[in-house]
Amino acid sequence: MYFPKILTIEASEKYKLKIVFDDGTKGIYDVADIAGKGVFKIWDAGNNFFNVHINKVSGAISWPGEIDIDTLNAYCSIKGISADQFIHKQVNLATN
Repeated sequence: MYFPKILTIEASEKYKLKIVFDDGTKGIYDVADIAGKGVFKIWDAGNNFFNVHINKVSGAISWPGEIDIDTLNAYCSIKGISADQFIHKQVNLATN
């Protein structure tokens, strides 16, 4: 089953991530809805949000301190589909 991989990521502005995926999908992922909550409070300290990177092991969207967010949700948000729709499509491709 295919899962999208991030080729490049950068914080284009506070709480907005500019992402390019390996299938050519690209766009802005807005994470303002989780900013300031739980572990994501660290984004508000200084310029911590702008220290985003791709985790070398997991491929996740990451920040220092082992703060990660899900790559699939970012991909689906940019594509305008749900994660369930994405998985259903992948299962159909694998069985055909």
